[in-house]
Amino acid sequence: MSLRFYDTASAQVRDFVPLKEGEVSLYYCGATVQGRPHVGHIRSAIAFDQLTRWLQFRGYRVTTVRNVTDIDDKILAKSAESMGAEPSADVVPDEPWWALAYRFEQEFAKAYDTLGVQRPTYEPRATGHIPEMHALIERLIGAGHAYPALDDSGDVYFDVRSWNKYGSLTRQNIDDMQAAPDAGPRGKRDPRDFALWKGSKEGEPETAAWDSPWGKGRPGWHLECSAMVTKYLGPQFDIHGGGLDLRFPHHENEMAQSQAAGDGFANFWMHNGMVTFEGEKMSKSIGNTVSPEEMLRQATPRVVRYYLGQAHYRSVLDYRPTSLQEAAAAVERIDGFIAKATAKVYGTADSGFVLDTRRSMPAAFADAMDDDLNVPQALAVLHDTVRAGNTALADGNTEAVRDALHAVRTMTGVLGLDDTQRTETGTGAEHRALDSLVQAQLEERRAARAARDWARADSIRDSLTAAGITVEDTADGASWSMVQD
Repeated sequence: MSLRFYDTASAQVRDFVPLKEGEVSLYYCGATVQGRPHVGHIRSAIAFDQLTRWLQFRGYRVTTVRNVTDIDDKILAKSAESMGAEPSADVVPDEPWWALAYRFEQEFAKAYDTLGVQRPTYEPRATGHIPEMHALIERLIGAGHAYPALDDSGDVYFDVRSWNKYGSLTRQNIDDMQAAPDAGPRGKRDPRDFALWKGSKEGEPETAAWDSPWGKGRPGWHLECSAMVTKYLGPQFDIHGGGLDLRFPHHENEMAQSQAAGDGFANFWMHNGMVTFEGEKMSKSIGNTVSPEEMLRQATPRVVRYYLGQAHYRSVLDYRPTSLQEAAAAVERIDGFIAKATAKVYGTADSGFVLDTRRSMPAAFADAMDDDLNVPQALAVLHDTVRAGNTALADGNTEAVRDALHAVRTMTGVLGLDDTQRTETGTGAEHRALDSLVQAQLEERRAARAARDWARADSIRDSLTAAGITVEDTADGASWSMVQD
């Protein structure tokens, strides 16, 4: 099966052929850093991390760009709220806007790293690309698609009626659209025209304004992404991604201004679905939100990643109080098999394990991932392989155990669930030292059982359990693993 992805612009699943053979250019929208990351941000990052990993597995050289919006009305408003405020978990009193933005940028980076999201090739900040934004605005004015505000405010607007394809991404008619909320209508030709440049307003910090041909000000949100993606990926690139909530107005406006300036822009548009709470939209006002931090207090990073990445990327992911428990059980089944199979085939220290990913990838898993990144079907293949591996363990079929182990390790690697974060079956010096100590305890327990000293055998097992180590008795002897937090 060839690679196929759903393209929002054409509303159909299309064969994916990169613009440049052997290479893929991917841009997806990162954070506007006015606060801590919410679960929707992280789900989006994991979805596009899965896409990146699969493209890399398929042999492509992937250039990934994820932006940071570090200047925005919301950031300035949050900074203004901090003036004279009392300190709290989210508030640093009298914090300048640029310090607030950087602080929360680090919170996003920490969350991405904790959950195994690969660092992008480039992660540009909006504030570092003001000249590129000026150049794009001048191209649009020159082409007759943008104009300085009629009220001398210093704003510059995109003229939506000058571009006959406006609304095509979301299949809307201009006359049915609401007014653009990013600036008042006083200086606009049409209320739907959106801001490319925002002139400085009284009371705003001087540090939040840059000189421009139209007066001091700052860029509009939509303009930022168009300027940055063009700089790093060129006027036309393979995939533009982001959350479903960004389709309009953000991505609609990005596409319009870039194409109106003469750029081909994105060949594919891919959007991930939202996260709900027991079927309802998450909202702070009704108190049904759950943050990545809260999830990580309840479960390990790998369990949280499994949960956030288990649904099809285009579908709604519904959170329930039992969701993380169910994800933990699934991860434990995978890890339990890996631990037992590794001990069976290679010894508990994992010595000699060489993973041949090309030979061990199940065809059904590859077909599922090729078919619009069908992770739910791919996970079904993974769990089927775990079950088959456990059956082979019970039958003593070492060759089948080896095959299943390599397949499982290959699939978990592609999904970002591999052993880079697994403490139970690690391969480093720390694990080998721990394994040596535990094996000595297990040998003492075996001798006690052989001497029918059940009290001593139970005492050893209890002491290991208290240390977070699970002992499992099998036909081949006792094996151990770390208890999942």
